[in-house]
Amino acid sequence: MDIPKIYRKRYIPDEIIYLKDDEIIFIDDKRAVTKWNVIHPRHDFSKCISCYFIDEGYKISKFMNDEGKLVYYYCDIIDTVYDKEQNTYTFSDLLADVIIYPDSKIKVVDIEEIADALDMGIIDCDMAKKALRRLGKLLDIVYSGKVFELVDEFFGR
Repeated sequence: MDIPKIYRKRYIPDEIIYLKDDEIIFIDDKRAVTKWNVIHPRHDFSKCISCYFIDEGYKISKFMNDEGKLVYYYCDIIDTVYDKEQNTYTFSDLLADVIIYPDSKIKVVDIEEIADALDMGIIDCDMAKKALRRLGKLLDIVYSGKVFELVDEFFGR
């Protein structure tokens, strides 16, 4: 099988980006794992490994500094479309996110973007409900402490 192309779709701002520099480590119909360097390195992180849980609707990314030290885990709520004919995956960011810091502090961010996107007509009620339900399921996993069991085989700790 040829290596598929992967795209990231965002609603705010409205963009679709071909992730040409992401290295696909593993991919099947349920999960994808990629390694990548940030396009514009920052002082706090420069590289990342991401695990997409395609059928569950979220992505967990481990952000690291130049030395490979954990900065934080960033969890995106996503929706995935696979185009078999083009052999492409498009991962749509459904706006709400969860950050898990090394000290185990948890922060939920960007929930208001769901309301903003609804107000602007960018997403419909069904998409908003999908995002919120997936966020709820992910938070259940995070608060139970089981989130790392999902990614340890790819991320280590």
